[in-house]
Amino acid sequence: MDEFNLDKPREECGVLGVWSPEPVDVAGLLHLGLFALQHRGQEAAGIVVSDGKEVRLEKDLGLVSQVFTPERLAKLQLEGARLGIGHVRYSTTGSNLRFNAQPLTVRSSKGILAIAHNGNFVNALEIRQRLLSEGAVFQTTGDTEVMINLIARYSQLSLVEATARAMRELKGGFSITLMNRQTLLAFRDANGVRPLVIGRLENGGYVFASEPVVFPLIGAQFVRDVRPGELVWVSTETGELESRQVLEPAPTPCAFEWIYFARSDATLDGIDVHAARIRLGEELAREAPVEADVVVPVPDSGIGAAIGYSRASGIPFDYGLYKNPYAGRTFIQPTQEARALKVKLKLAATSAVRGKRVVLVDDSIVRGTTSGRIVRMLKEAGAREVHVRISSPPIRYPCYYGIDTAARKQLIAATHSVEEIRAYIGADSLAFLSEPGVKRAIGGPVCLACFNGLYPAGQPDGELEKLALEDT
Repeated sequence: MDEFNLDKPREECGVLGVWSPEPVDVAGLLHLGLFALQHRGQEAAGIVVSDGKEVRLEKDLGLVSQVFTPERLAKLQLEGARLGIGHVRYSTTGSNLRFNAQPLTVRSSKGILAIAHNGNFVNALEIRQRLLSEGAVFQTTGDTEVMINLIARYSQLSLVEATARAMRELKGGFSITLMNRQTLLAFRDANGVRPLVIGRLENGGYVFASEPVVFPLIGAQFVRDVRPGELVWVSTETGELESRQVLEPAPTPCAFEWIYFARSDATLDGIDVHAARIRLGEELAREAPVEADVVVPVPDSGIGAAIGYSRASGIPFDYGLYKNPYAGRTFIQPTQEARALKVKLKLAATSAVRGKRVVLVDDSIVRGTTSGRIVRMLKEAGAREVHVRISSPPIRYPCYYGIDTAARKQLIAATHSVEEIRAYIGADSLAFLSEPGVKRAIGGPVCLACFNGLYPAGQPDGELEKLALEDT
């Protein structure tokens, strides 16, 4: 795992689906779209396509560029292809193994089904154990297979009806694309914790994606967000987008979409991500002012909030940290010295901090290790003072809805006060944005469970471990 990202809430997943009224290069569209969603998961990638009769799947561990070689893309070329789904994965339930990569496919009474999932089901273990006792067989250790198993077992129901029934049984945060040979479906949990949007292709086709950043790449126009609790689908029989409100909507989308996860050029649930990040920084400046000479972001996720902090405080903004774009993914070595080297490989202090009182703006602190190394780096480069400002509240609770925020015992804010964290990272001062500040900045209802332990979409009995399904 990348040491720099070890101190961040780690990515969820990205889902994508394409349906066309006429044969098109579905694999090519999905391939391009997954590049736009790569920031949501870098452990595995996969694509399924169908021409109405044949279904082809390619998936593996790695980045989109690593998995989809020209040879693999050639295998996905179906002359009459009209629909398909894609996925980029970060494992939040189940190990990072090839058989856990998505999309998952099964043969069932409804034909071949394929599913791509972003999120977590908080009652997956309970339902999986029930299905196992009834004779079900599982091939993976992820919770996605629980959903597809439920759908497949409702053999007397249509695909749409079976999906709606499974949506009612499973709890948690989820956005999903699902297909058989002729029909593409997409659906979202009742709280809308995980994002999902609808786009329209120029030929009248439809695209479902985790973020609208996909659409410009593949020639689609944004239509709207999938509503919380909504099931939408399009089939070769009608060619029309159809919808059913399966679950009573209670919107509380994940605040971290605007704080950190989504691309800054995205708009989710009508709220512009970049503008929200600037407002987070403005709120932070009002709540936690400090006398300083320069505002410096931790790149890249701290840039928007740092701009906002600078604007509201009047303190000049500058790039006091250089991020090496060629460092690629690095992996933790067993010594402390080697771990520190990984941060230095990715980041270096610039002359903008020399002799200055620095406001260092970042989006979050999970364990505190990387934050401490960055503070030391700035002071070694000549910064007189380093005042750390975080554009989110302290993360004190784990996320059960598709973000790997680590177990509670590994969250520094769960066991340390703000003053203790400040001392640990070596900052001259430390302040976090308040929950009301987050709400004001984002401007809509949001899930704050990782900050306050209040889980709007339910929670498991006890702390759900990432590998909980591997022993069942």
